[in-house]
Amino acid sequence: MSKELTVYQAFDRAEIKTLPMIGKEAVDPLFQNAQIALKNPLKPYKRIEILEKVIEIAKGRVPELAITVAREGGKPLVDATVEIERGIQGIQCAIETLKTECGTEVPMGLTPSSEGRLAFTTHEPIGIVVAVSAFNHPFNLIVHQVIPAVAVGCPVIVKPAQLTPISCYNLVEMLYEAGLPKEWCQIALIDREGAELLVTDSRVNFFSFIGSAKVGWYLKSKLAPGARCSLEHGGVAPVIVDSNVDIDSIIAPLAKGAFYHSGQVCVSVQRIFVHKNILEDFSQKISAAASVLKVGDPTLKETAAGPLILPREADRVEQWVYEAKEAGGKILIGGERVSNTCYQPTVILNPSKESKVSTSEIFGPVVCLYGYDKLDEAIATSNSLPVAFQASIFSKDIDIALKAAKSLDASAVMINDHTAFRVDWMPFAGRRSSGLGTGGIPHTMRDMTQEKMIVFKSSGLS
Repeated sequence: MSKELTVYQAFDRAEIKTLPMIGKEAVDPLFQNAQIALKNPLKPYKRIEILEKVIEIAKGRVPELAITVAREGGKPLVDATVEIERGIQGIQCAIETLKTECGTEVPMGLTPSSEGRLAFTTHEPIGIVVAVSAFNHPFNLIVHQVIPAVAVGCPVIVKPAQLTPISCYNLVEMLYEAGLPKEWCQIALIDREGAELLVTDSRVNFFSFIGSAKVGWYLKSKLAPGARCSLEHGGVAPVIVDSNVDIDSIIAPLAKGAFYHSGQVCVSVQRIFVHKNILEDFSQKISAAASVLKVGDPTLKETAAGPLILPREADRVEQWVYEAKEAGGKILIGGERVSNTCYQPTVILNPSKESKVSTSEIFGPVVCLYGYDKLDEAIATSNSLPVAFQASIFSKDIDIALKAAKSLDASAVMINDHTAFRVDWMPFAGRRSSGLGTGGIPHTMRDMTQEKMIVFKSSGLS
C-alpha cells in the first residue's frame, strides 16, 4: 500500500500539497535506472546544454519558485528570492567549472626509470550519487547536491527533506524539461527505514548528506566499503568584537547573520564575544536592531523573520531560552512566543556557559552576548565546543584580526563580516563533528569525480 506525504506551510500549518511516497521495495529499481544511465553516458557538451536550458527556465520562474520556498520552508520572501537567484548562479558556476576543471601533466624523465614516458591525469565520474538534503535552503541545497552530479556525469538519487520536498521537485522537473533523461536524476521521497536502505546500498559510490550530526555520522558508519561521502552539519558560530570597532557599522550585518531565516542556518551568528569596554553600548544597539524586525508570514514582503520550521522547534527554542534565563542569563529583547510557529528575535546577555544556548546549536532566532577582557580568553571559549564551522572577528587592528583568524578553530574566519557569509563557489566545510569533506559547487564536483593517470611509454620520447 503506497503512502502519501502532506506538505504544510511552515507559518500557519495550512496544507500545500500531497505527494506520493515510495517504499523500500522501490530502492532497487532506483539503482537499476541509475545503472542504465551509467551505461549511456551524457557527453559533456550535452550536459552543458541541459544546464544552460535549466538556467533559462528558472530565470522565468523566480517568483513562483521563491514563493514555494517561503511557504514550505518559512524563509521570508525577500530571502527566498535571493535563494533562487543563488541557485541559478550555482548552476552557472557548475557550467564554468566543467569548462575549466581538468587533469594535469605528471612530470616524467626525472629519473632514469621514468625516461621515455609521458603521463597525465584525467577526471572520471565517480558513479552513482545518493544525496540526502535538509529543509532550511530547500532549493539551493538541492542545487549544491544534484547539479554537481549532473555536471560531471554522475546519476543522482536525491532524498529531499520531508518538510520541504516541493522545491526539490521543482528543480528536478526543470532538469527533465531541459532534456535530462529521468534515470539521471531520481527523487526518493521515502521514509527513514527506506532511506537507510538507499544510503547503505552497495551500489552507492558517493553519499552527500546535509542535516543533523547524529544522523549524518550514523549513516556514514553504515556506508558500503569504498563509498566516499561528504557530511555537512551545524555549528555554534562564534563572533569576536574588539573594543576598537565602529559599533554602528557592524550591528546590521551581525543582526542579519543572527536572525536571517530566524537563525535556521548552520553558520548562523550565535555567540558574540564583546570586549567589556563596549559591551553595554553594543548590547543596547543589537537589541534595538532585533526589536524592529517584523516577525510573521514569510510570504509578505515586509516580513524579516519568519516561523520555525515546526511548532515543536518553537517549543524547543522557548524552553532553551527559559532555561538560560533561569540560570542567570538576562533577556535584553524578545524571549517570547509570537505564535504557534514564530518566536521573537531574542538577545541574551551573559547566559551560563553551560546552558544549551551556549553549548548547542540553537537553530532559532536567538543570539548570546558575552563580555571579555583579553582576546585569548574569547578565542579559548570560542574553541571550547566539539563543533567547528565558520567564525568571525571584528577589529580595526590588523594584528588582532590576523591573530584571531589564525587561532580560531574554524574552516573559515570572516574578518569584519558575520559568520553566515557565503558565496557558492567558495569552500564550505565543517571541522570536527560539524562535518566531513568540502562543499561549494567546484569542490563538490571534484569530490564526485575520481582521478585516473595515463602513462605512455614510447621510444619517440627518449
